[in-house]
Amino acid sequence: MRTQLVRILDGNIFVLSDGSGDIEAKPAVPCGFFSFDTRFLSLWRLTINGERVSALAMDDPSYFEARFFLVPGAPTHYVDAKVSVIRERSVAGSFEERLTVLNHSGEPAEFTVRVDADCDFIPLLVVGEERTPPGRLYRRVADGCLRIGYVREKFWRETVISTSEPAEIDEQGLTYHIRIEGHGQWTTMLHVRGLVLRPDGEDVREHVYPGRHRRDKARLEDDLRQWLDKAPVLNSDWQPLEWTYRRSLIDLAALRFSPLTLPSEPMPAAGLPWNATLTGRDPILTSLQALPFAPELAVNTLRMLGIDQGAVLDDFRDEEPGKILREFRYGEMVAFEERPQAPYYGAADSTPLYVVLLDEYERWTGDADTVREFEDEARAALHWIDEYGDIMGDGYVWYQRRNEHTGLENQCWKESANAISFRDGRLPGLPRATCELQGYAYDAKIRGARLAREFWHDPAYADRLEREAAELKERFNRDFWVTDGEYYALALDGDGHQVDALSSNIGHLLWSGIVEESRAARIAEHLLGPRLFSGWGVRTLAQGEGQYNPLGYHVGTVWPFDNAFIAWGLRRYGFHREAGRVAEGIIDAAGFFDGRLPEAFGGYERELTRHPVSYPAANNPQALATGAPLLLVRTLLGLEPYGEDLVVAPEVPERFGRIELLDIPGRWGRVDAIGTVAPRERDARGQVAEVAASR
Repeated sequence: MRTQLVRILDGNIFVLSDGSGDIEAKPAVPCGFFSFDTRFLSLWRLTINGERVSALAMDDPSYFEARFFLVPGAPTHYVDAKVSVIRERSVAGSFEERLTVLNHSGEPAEFTVRVDADCDFIPLLVVGEERTPPGRLYRRVADGCLRIGYVREKFWRETVISTSEPAEIDEQGLTYHIRIEGHGQWTTMLHVRGLVLRPDGEDVREHVYPGRHRRDKARLEDDLRQWLDKAPVLNSDWQPLEWTYRRSLIDLAALRFSPLTLPSEPMPAAGLPWNATLTGRDPILTSLQALPFAPELAVNTLRMLGIDQGAVLDDFRDEEPGKILREFRYGEMVAFEERPQAPYYGAADSTPLYVVLLDEYERWTGDADTVREFEDEARAALHWIDEYGDIMGDGYVWYQRRNEHTGLENQCWKESANAISFRDGRLPGLPRATCELQGYAYDAKIRGARLAREFWHDPAYADRLEREAAELKERFNRDFWVTDGEYYALALDGDGHQVDALSSNIGHLLWSGIVEESRAARIAEHLLGPRLFSGWGVRTLAQGEGQYNPLGYHVGTVWPFDNAFIAWGLRRYGFHREAGRVAEGIIDAAGFFDGRLPEAFGGYERELTRHPVSYPAANNPQALATGAPLLLVRTLLGLEPYGEDLVVAPEVPERFGRIELLDIPGRWGRVDAIGTVAPRERDARGQVAEVAASR
């Protein structure tokens, strides 16, 4: 069954259906109409004269609309269909569907059109799990509408279904008895609203941003057009790069999430279907990837995460002063504190990454006011690294959940239970200090020192941060280096032992800058070696490790975002060809996914499968994967801000040919960058370095 995504710009509403447009929720299939972490439609089934419909074709011209071309019964090439159906679906603040039935015979015909509808109001957090709703479900027909609702104390959600043409409405759906003249057609508009109700019956959103969730297609089309017009123009001799770039821009627009707190300042949602909500790590890393293309996402992310920054010690939510949240949910289970995600702080990496994003944002934009605006938040984040992140008092960032019942055991980006392991597959005890966390902390201190010296007028604090960063780098290169394999351990366990599996995490150390120069070449060899590099990209865990599985979520799959940051790190240490190989593999894989990179795909050897193998439960689209091609373009062109200038140092693999990125926004205004396979002259590291000319 094909899953079709339709999505609204505020990131709070989306629809998943099968290839015919029907919605039938099943345990393994997260179909439905979702809003605010709640499923407002679990059944939406169309029949014509009692027959199910089958898809002849499907078209999705934009991220907020789709068209399904259907016939009743099973389609066949040998029988001329006497009737066909067109479903035109859009999500513009609510769910709308224009249903058109066409009579292809020359004689009048009568039809019974039925739309079955139901709602389970299940929280997105537990879609696919067995759950008996503790509240009360109701159905009623009133004012020409079908109303299906769910009430639990003050928690109240309701789905309202209306139609533009007369129908027999019952508590299970709508029935139309229609007569269509020969070669004629009949049309109705179905409107489905998901209401988030207060006890007085008013929709919450009307009080937060009146009218904003009642937008139309014309406004969405205009918004998308403006979004694409503002982005740099990419031209390349390798067409898959152009397709993937455009797909990434469109999906990034689709994933913009407007939190209730700041509805006019959208930030990236993590991904669909499981993470269409406010998160910490994903928008930070996505905004980093998108800085040369959509810098406004970064400041929106910084502001929203700063508002929700931890302020107290709360074991239930893993909250600590200065800590940046992992996620915020709106559904029933968090409302009644059955789950801690309102908000939940179980992530050890979001906090140092917050400082990294703030610094990188200023380097690109020159927006000193924002750096000063978020001084307190950045200082609190840097303090968290030393005060609460350093559980063991040894200068490293560790994690151990405070909430032993529903908190995450692994609080790095590889969150699955078996993600952190020894070579032989054993799992270490807690607390754990994964290697990339130390790289992020190092980078945060270096960047924090720059901000303190240049913008906060606190040179003593800057000196202290730089001293601490240097000590961390020295200590890290001593304690994490696996001598019998010449790579960095995945983690340290609570006893200080090296968790010695070989993983993609070592690539994150390169982009953070914590790796000693003398060891960088060995890390690059591992990343591009046969155990980690599949031919499409770097696996999350090396072949031969005890937990390795090419279809394991964090133990053998290939993650596009992971690879983009690895390529960026390789480039930082001068490994341009290696970075190009990673970029080529990921963009090549994107072509097999119609230009839309999924969250993850199988880590099988390229020569074995000949094409990348889908990971069935991947978020798609996912913000981190959507941002990956953007960071890869930056890496290939060697784009780095230096003062008021953008320096371009292209190193382009032959397959890409010529790459042009035009109208790159930043503190320099708008500039162009061009990279070719055969550069004119190289610097000491083999780079071509030019200062891009402002327009």
